[in-house]
Amino acid sequence: MSGAQNGNGSAENSASGSQSHRGASGGKDGKGRAGSGNGGNGGAAKPPPLGRRKTATALSPSLAANAHAIRMQFHHSGDLRLRLLSSGALPGIQLAALYLQGIVDEEAIRKNVLEPLQAAEAAAPGSLKGKGRLKDRIEQLRLNVISTGLTEPVRTLEGALDALLLGCCLLLVEGSDEAVAAEAAGGETRQVGEPTAQTVIRGPQHAFTESARTNIGLIRRIIRSERLTVESRRIGRETCTEVSLLYMNGIVDAEIVKEARRRLDDIDIDSVLDSGYIEEFIQDSSFTPFPTVLNTERPDQAAAGLLEGHFAVVVDGSPYVLLGPVTFFRFFQSPEDHYQRFDIASFLRLIRIAAFFISMHLPALYIAITTFHQEMLPSNLLIGLSAQREGVPFPALVEAFLMELTFEVLREAGVRMPRAIGPAISIVGALVLGTAAVQAGLVSAAMVIIVAFTAISNFVVPQINIAIAARLIRFLLMVSAGILGFVGIISVDLFVIIHLAGLYSFGVPYLKPVAPYVKGEWKDTFVRAPRWSLVRRPVIAQKGGRRRQPGGKPKRQNS
Repeated sequence: MSGAQNGNGSAENSASGSQSHRGASGGKDGKGRAGSGNGGNGGAAKPPPLGRRKTATALSPSLAANAHAIRMQFHHSGDLRLRLLSSGALPGIQLAALYLQGIVDEEAIRKNVLEPLQAAEAAAPGSLKGKGRLKDRIEQLRLNVISTGLTEPVRTLEGALDALLLGCCLLLVEGSDEAVAAEAAGGETRQVGEPTAQTVIRGPQHAFTESARTNIGLIRRIIRSERLTVESRRIGRETCTEVSLLYMNGIVDAEIVKEARRRLDDIDIDSVLDSGYIEEFIQDSSFTPFPTVLNTERPDQAAAGLLEGHFAVVVDGSPYVLLGPVTFFRFFQSPEDHYQRFDIASFLRLIRIAAFFISMHLPALYIAITTFHQEMLPSNLLIGLSAQREGVPFPALVEAFLMELTFEVLREAGVRMPRAIGPAISIVGALVLGTAAVQAGLVSAAMVIIVAFTAISNFVVPQINIAIAARLIRFLLMVSAGILGFVGIISVDLFVIIHLAGLYSFGVPYLKPVAPYVKGEWKDTFVRAPRWSLVRRPVIAQKGGRRRQPGGKPKRQNS
C-alpha cells in the first residue's frame, strides 16, 4: 500500500511520490525513511508506494464510474476481479470489492473483508444522512469492521491503481469519493528450503526465498533486536520492485549507510528482476573481475554480516541478499568457519585461499616450466613429460587453452542441462573427452591432470563470483606465461595486486586490513582466532560500535 506516513496518511500520496521512496520499521524522521504508523488498524510497517504516478485524478462519487475507470486503466485485464456486495452497516448503498487475482490471498479477503462487511450491524435510522456522515461511517468500517492488518483511505485513481498493484483489496462505496484499501497480499510463493549453492555441513539449513517479507523475517528471527533497521523503497518504473536496506543502527558506520542509501536512490531503471540488477548499480567499479558486493542465499550469513557492521540489500523476487561493504578476504570466509572449532576453521580457510591461487596459476606455471624453464624440473620428471608430449602436435599454450575451454564448455553444459542429467553428462563428458584426447595424441596426460586439479581447486572457493574472477585471470596468466614465462606471470600478478590495492567497496579499501595495514585486525582474516578473543568487530565498522563482547579466556580453560 502506501509508503511512509504523512499528514493524511492516504494511499493517493503515492501518485506524486518520487522514484525511490523510503519506509522503515521504526520511526526516525519525517522524510519517509521510517514510519511505522498507518492510517488504519494494525500499526504494522507499510510497504512503500509505487511512486511512479505524476498525476492525481480524484475519485468520483459514482461507484460505476470509478470501477469503469479502473478497468479501463487495466485494459479490462482478465485477472482484475470485481464483486458487488451490500452491508448492513450501510443499508441501501452499493459496495464493490476489487482485487488482482494471483497476487492476493482470496481466502483472507473473504474472511477479513467480505464476511465482516456483510455481517456488520445496520446503522441507526437517519445516521447516514449527509455526505459527512457517510464519510464518517466508512471510516468506522475501515477502522473497526475490516480486520486486515492494514487499511488506508484512497482518494485518487492513481492511489487506487497503486493499491491494487501492491496486492490490496480495494473497496468502493456508492456516493463516496473515497475508497478503502485493505492489505491482502498473498498468492503462491516458494517455501523456505535448504541452500543449494552455499551449503555447509554444520549450521542452519534454511535459505532465502523470492519473497522480501519472508527474507526480512528470516533475518529478524536471528537478530531479535530493535536496532535492526529496515528502509524500503520502490525501484523500477515498470516492475516497481520493493528494495529494502537493512543495517544495525549503532553498529554500522553511518557514512556507509548514507552512501548506500544515496546509490539506491540514484537508480533509475525500468525493471528490477533480481538483486544482480541492483548490484551492478551500487558497486564501486564495473570494470573489474573482482566483486565488491557479496551475495548470499543464507540468512545466517546475512545476519552475521549485519552484526559485523555490513549493510544488506533485500530485493523482492530474488533469493539472494547483497552485503556490503566487503573486502577481498571476506570472500574466502564460509559461515561454517564460525560453527567449527577455530583450529579446524583456520585450516580450512587457508586451504580455500591456497586453492584460489592454485586455480589461477597452475596452468600458467605448467606452460612456463615446460616452455621456458625446463631446468627447474628434476631430470626424471622432465624425461617423463617430454615422452608424454612427444606426439602432441600443439605447443603447451595451445594445449592448455584447448583443455581449459573444453572444461568450461562442459561446466556450462552441466549447469544449463536438466538437473536430472546435467551432472552425469558433465562427468561422463569429461572422462570420455579426456581419455579420448590423450589416446588420440592431442594432449598429454599431464595436461589433463593439471586442468582437472585446477577445476577442483576452483570449486573449493565458497563464493562463486570470486571463483569466476580466478577463471578469467587464469587465461590472461596462461597467455603471459606462453609468451614470457615466469616474467609474464609475475608481471600479471603485479598488475592484479596494484588493481586490487586501488579497489574500494563503499569507501573501504578492498585489501584492508592488509593494505592499508591495520594492527590487531588479523584475528579473522587469514585464520580465525578463538571466539572469546574476537572482542572487536571487523575494521569496516571502525566508526560504529566495534566492541561486541568483554573478551578474555574462560576461567575453566587452563590451556
